[in-house]
Amino acid sequence: MQFIDEAKIQVHAGKGGNGVISFRHEKFVPKGGPDGGDGGKGGDVVFRASRQLATLLDFRYKRDYKAPSGAPGESSNKTGRSADDLIISVPCGTLIRNAETKETVCDLVDDGAKFIVAHGGKGGHGNARFATPTNQAPRKATPGKPGEEILLELELKLLADVGIVGFPNVGKSTFISVVSAAKPKIADYPFTTLQPNLGIVRYKEAKSFVVADIPGLIEGAHEGRGLGIQFLRHIERTKVLLILIDAMSATPKDDYQILLDELDKHSPDMLDKPRVTVISRIDAADKAKRATLTRLRFERKAPVLLSSVTGEGVQPILDLLWKAVSKK
Repeated sequence: MQFIDEAKIQVHAGKGGNGVISFRHEKFVPKGGPDGGDGGKGGDVVFRASRQLATLLDFRYKRDYKAPSGAPGESSNKTGRSADDLIISVPCGTLIRNAETKETVCDLVDDGAKFIVAHGGKGGHGNARFATPTNQAPRKATPGKPGEEILLELELKLLADVGIVGFPNVGKSTFISVVSAAKPKIADYPFTTLQPNLGIVRYKEAKSFVVADIPGLIEGAHEGRGLGIQFLRHIERTKVLLILIDAMSATPKDDYQILLDELDKHSPDMLDKPRVTVISRIDAADKAKRATLTRLRFERKAPVLLSSVTGEGVQPILDLLWKAVSKK
């Protein structure tokens, strides 16, 4: 399935039904009064979050959404039927903005959450509304009001407890495939991850958390270099960051700082999240390199050494992640 996390659509709420002009025609009542009813209300456009959806792919093929109009009024002072609302389902974590003003309309996080983005028009008045002592047979009715129209931008931000951050080909996908049932594409060349991957980690009895693996970051990602700019948004909602540094890097501390700088430039709030720092692919390092890495400190903390191939460090990392996640 192709992953789509942005879309732009036009929505139209339904038009209100027209009021009608009508007069009573009753037996033995030669001059019946006005009895034209009001029109029904137009349908609203409502967005609903659903955990059954994982992408905005449907909105690539359909860009225009219109709610039904209300029914016109009827004789005997009957109000026309109000139209059903148009319900549009989106994945949990979808942010909806006004495409013209860029103002946030709603942020649908929880499953089943709803929000009316465009209200249907009111029904018009039938001629019974306009009867007065001096105008007992009005021949006036008003049309229904048009529904609201708005151009919207949809942006999906995945919901996960842990976001994995690192340069391309540092072992993020391998790690998530080891600790969860997720099966991301894995290869020995950069940018094999072209879309975010979510994995549910089962931690001991009746405990679990969700991990998100995003495409690798490179320096300048916040400006559009590489793939990072497209996917940094997906770790905005995470509770904890898992920073992966390649054991074979000649400058691990510089790599760490570059990653933090990219997160900070995308959103300063990112650096307020708890972080677990890991030296990945430790199985590729010789004894001398390993000894050097064990002496490293990142913000006064020793990193965890990880080999997703041999399993070294996997459980200590899960313990640290669970501890951080459960505190939030």
